[in-house]
Amino acid sequence: MSSRTPKTVAVLMGGPGAERAVSLSTGQECASALRKAGYSVVEIDAGHSLVQDLNLAKPDVVFNALHGRWGEDGCVQGVLEWMKLPYTHSGVLCSALAMDKGKTKEVFRGVGLPVVDSILIAREDLASAHPMPLPYVIKPNNEGSSVGVYLVDRGAEMPPLLSTEMPDIVMVEAFAPGRELTTTVVGGRALTVTDILTDTWYDYSAKYSEGGSKHVVPAKLPNNIFQACLDYAAKAHAVLGCRSISRTDFRWDEARGLEGLILLETNTQPGMTPTSLSPEQAAAVGISFPELCQFLVEDASCDR
Repeated sequence: MSSRTPKTVAVLMGGPGAERAVSLSTGQECASALRKAGYSVVEIDAGHSLVQDLNLAKPDVVFNALHGRWGEDGCVQGVLEWMKLPYTHSGVLCSALAMDKGKTKEVFRGVGLPVVDSILIAREDLASAHPMPLPYVIKPNNEGSSVGVYLVDRGAEMPPLLSTEMPDIVMVEAFAPGRELTTTVVGGRALTVTDILTDTWYDYSAKYSEGGSKHVVPAKLPNNIFQACLDYAAKAHAVLGCRSISRTDFRWDEARGLEGLILLETNTQPGMTPTSLSPEQAAAVGISFPELCQFLVEDASCDR
């Protein structure tokens, strides 16, 4: 590690959001990797005393290992900007934009990236009738990791009764059939493509449980589809203004060829748990987990 590398890193994890458990796992993995890379690491469970905890820790860099609302949507990023503390991952505007699925789709459409049709609708308006032809998906407009995702399949007589934890406004989007693919971008470079295989729906459990899904990396795909995933992910990263790292998820309907490849969303805080996709992709192209975490620290800054 060079003499210019910051010595003390505060790893933010946990937090009050719906993805707290995943964030704690990500934070612990990253903290361990950063210690192996030679940093002095302070682990902080991001709560109401965050500012005081950071003032006490006096870090050179803040490693943001938070997921979901508060940590991934520009809120924490704004606090760190105000405190003038260099931090990892994307900045305030990009984080807020990418967390809003509806706004993200508008940006993607504007630059010609393919997305499925969707609408934003009040949760109460879903009680009486299907808002679009079956099948469709209902999800929060501003959460991640498949939190609160409902697949409404053909044959459903009525929309499902949503959890009271779902927001007042939800996104309803046409179901995109096909294979689940994903590509991580690090420092503007699209790494590779993973094919995610599951027995059922790729939900929260499939993402974060041991054995919940099988990852084929690099994915066995036609060259034009593989390259399109790399190109689309790099373009999404750039147009949203992402920094350091992002991961873009796709669905691909093999029967439709390149026209069957669509973007689902871009994640500015990809998970880094033992079952996470981005560390796997980095390893596949020769970047170890400590090296990946060290890159994020060395790339940290304010005014992102």
